[in-house]
Amino acid sequence: MQAIGFKTSLPISEADSFIQFEKETPVPKGYELLVKIQAVSINPVDYKIRQNSLKDKISDNPKIIGWDAVGVVEAVGENATLFKKGNNVFYAGDITKDGSYQEFQLVDERIVGSPPNNIPIEASAAMPLTSLTAFEILFDRMQLSAEKDNGKSILIIGGAGGVGSVAMQIAKNILGLKVIATASRENSIEWCKKMGADFVVNHKNLLQEMKSIGYETVDFIVDFVDLNQYWNAMVELIKPQGKIGSISDPTEPVNLRQLKSKSVSFHWELMFTRSMFQTDDMVQQHRILNQISKWLDDGILQSTLTTTLQGFSVENFKNAHTQLESGTTIGKLVIKY
Repeated sequence: MQAIGFKTSLPISEADSFIQFEKETPVPKGYELLVKIQAVSINPVDYKIRQNSLKDKISDNPKIIGWDAVGVVEAVGENATLFKKGNNVFYAGDITKDGSYQEFQLVDERIVGSPPNNIPIEASAAMPLTSLTAFEILFDRMQLSAEKDNGKSILIIGGAGGVGSVAMQIAKNILGLKVIATASRENSIEWCKKMGADFVVNHKNLLQEMKSIGYETVDFIVDFVDLNQYWNAMVELIKPQGKIGSISDPTEPVNLRQLKSKSVSFHWELMFTRSMFQTDDMVQQHRILNQISKWLDDGILQSTLTTTLQGFSVENFKNAHTQLESGTTIGKLVIKY
């Protein structure tokens, strides 16, 4: 089988930032599925790990990344019961294992779902990682629900990105929240409105922008960009007894004590936690993906796919990483094999 990886962390413009190579097709064991991959989507975590995981060192074996895929089950391990050969699947995988930049991949069935029936495979490939992240931060971490939170307000920092695009839809269409998203460019503002934002504010002057739309404070805030950059504004904007969630990687400590007077709770989300630690509720990701699939089929959610590249090639993966590193990507970019 063919795979694409890297032996050292290089700028994407370098010739060997990605290399194509041949490896043996693996055999599934235990709960594993062997999946023939049809399409993958590219996420910021992809280029961050490419840039940093093999910095100042050279690996004997190329590292294979990629954490979104749609494909067909080719074989199953002896403990697998959720899927069988020939089933269509989609998933975001496990950051501790080989990723999806290859023709076949092993993945634990407990973090795999059945893709939607009513949308193309490339539209399905765009959804797993961002949907799992958005679902987990809103439901599993912050414990929001339509029953108790309908009509409340949420500020989504980074609305036009992959996770923000799904979080806006869930917040609006499932939870019934009043959605305020941040964006600054004309096309990203329009995208946020399309994804369900009631208001779009410019993150460059967040406090003033929020006041201009009549919001001194909000019930909930989720940060999908940079906790350090927006921390002081979030402390000011969050209502007493509100909730803040984040997926970003702060380079400096944040002062949680600033939340004490308002009794505000703070919630981290990392989509890979369940698979990394083999948690008792690991199969929850199987259930979440099936729920996302149903919402997509029912039209409650729409795919966030915006760009598709055709073909399994080093050139396509380089182009995809170049685009994401530019910081101007709206929605999701998919490579169809």
